[in-house]
Amino acid sequence: MQVYEAPLRDMKFVLHELHTDDGFGNLEALAEFTPDLVDAVLEEAAKVAQEVLLPLNRSGDIEGCTLENGVVRTPKGFKEAYDMFREGGWCALASDPEWGGQGLPEALNKLTEEMICSSNLSFSLYPGLTHGATTAIEGYASDALKQAYLPKMVEGTWSGTMCLTEPHCGTDLGMLRTKAVPQGDDNYKISGAKIFISAGEHDLTENIIHLVLARLPDAPEGVKGISLFLVPKYLPKEDGTPGPSNGVSVAAIEHKMGLKASATCQLNFDDSIGWLVGTANKGMEAMFKMMNTERVSVGIQGLGVGEAAYQSAVWYAKERVQGRSLSGVKNPKGPADPIIVHPDVRRMLMTARAYNEGSRAVGAWVSRALDAEKHATDPAVKARAEDFIALMTPVVKALFTDCGYESANLAVQVYGGHGYIAESGVEQFVRDARIAMIYEGTNGIQALDLVGRKMPAHAGRYLRSFFHPVSDFIEANKADETFGKMIEGLEKAFGALQLSTGTIAQKGMKDPEEAGAAATDYLRLLGFVAMGYTFAKAALIAKAKLDQGTEDAAFYTAKIGTARFFFDRLLPQATAAFLAIKSGKASMMALDVDMF
Repeated sequence: MQVYEAPLRDMKFVLHELHTDDGFGNLEALAEFTPDLVDAVLEEAAKVAQEVLLPLNRSGDIEGCTLENGVVRTPKGFKEAYDMFREGGWCALASDPEWGGQGLPEALNKLTEEMICSSNLSFSLYPGLTHGATTAIEGYASDALKQAYLPKMVEGTWSGTMCLTEPHCGTDLGMLRTKAVPQGDDNYKISGAKIFISAGEHDLTENIIHLVLARLPDAPEGVKGISLFLVPKYLPKEDGTPGPSNGVSVAAIEHKMGLKASATCQLNFDDSIGWLVGTANKGMEAMFKMMNTERVSVGIQGLGVGEAAYQSAVWYAKERVQGRSLSGVKNPKGPADPIIVHPDVRRMLMTARAYNEGSRAVGAWVSRALDAEKHATDPAVKARAEDFIALMTPVVKALFTDCGYESANLAVQVYGGHGYIAESGVEQFVRDARIAMIYEGTNGIQALDLVGRKMPAHAGRYLRSFFHPVSDFIEANKADETFGKMIEGLEKAFGALQLSTGTIAQKGMKDPEEAGAAATDYLRLLGFVAMGYTFAKAALIAKAKLDQGTEDAAFYTAKIGTARFFFDRLLPQATAAFLAIKSGKASMMALDVDMF
């Protein structure tokens, strides 16, 4: 059974209590968003997620999207849900007020995204991709394009996509063949085929605005010859309403493992009219503006599915009776005890719980930096936020999705045979979560970005935005009477991270394959240290609240318990990651290709 109730108490904790000393300060531009206002938004978002989107999650998975005469139909109820979502202003939550947005903090927006992803990941892609597209348009398009497209996209009346992948090339975009031919009147004819286009065609909005990577006739080879174009499904008329078709057609809907209610399309562009976004041959710069926004959001997708899977597993573990507790009967009136009494079931539930709370805490920290990057007036604060975002974006995308997928699989395991059966609903979480580890750059690509670009950038400056606050926290708190052992564990993991950084830097300069071989382990190590840091901070805050006396003692007691589990059972993975990194590439690369 799919069970979900928005974890509002933990969300409020990471917003209002955990990151008040993150170094980004109080942002004057966001002063109007008081805790009471923020909490009210979260509570309304929870209602939408629980009452409108969750009931469509399994039915949408069963029905899927259909292609009829070149038009994609979303599952029953999706159109009505989207209209309600749009009319409620949820599409415009974090967008710039200049274009009709509400300008809410990104820290609040990401928690709202989490709720939407938990309740219905397929649905989340339609407004989520539009928000990413508006980010690229706002950052790079001409004023005329902004005026013509942003208001309707921010409102949600029109949606957006990103069109990168082609049948013959995925990550290596330098191989793309889609052509853009100048027409002499500030527009271009776009011709080519794109695949794996999420929300590429659907019946939710009046128009769909595609951001398409293509190559000009005289463009240099490789990624240095790629430009970005805005290509609407329908050409707008002078009054701004959708006009004639623009030569964009659907060749097929992809038959996917999961996300059945998300229309993933193969698109053909046949002399479609498009407009240049940004500078010719520098389309990757503009597209990465959107992709980096989407990468953080994809990390939140992993967290969202992980939370829904965890809650569904907890419900089942309390309801399902089987066997007796090893410490004595707990349910004397029944034939057996609920399976939640068994240590291995607790191991699985606590693992998922710790992944969710750790990801939420780290995600809120990165979201605070996103707000500081945009709104800070102190140049030093803005620069520190930019460095931190650059470092942590691949970590958020890869670690959160790895953890979310693992949590979904643990949920199936808790259900046992019933979890493998479709009627339980939890196997959908596994299928839906799997793609998040692949799209917007596979998690292996994220790890390579971390060690190949982010770690050495500016002589390690990005790393300092993370290392310094962690080091300062350890020094200030390692003598704590209650949590000294916990801080000591964090110090050891942090030491492993520092040693691993040095090892990769030294070996990688001589042999790039050494850095590549260490990348995935290094990303997980850095991510677990980040989680450990936030859990240790949370435990100290919770202890202070309990000492003061609080009506919310159960929450703070559980927070300390989850932190202890993370340090006892999960953070030791840091040592394993360090040993793997230290071993180098030798055994990984030893076999000749023809031996596989």
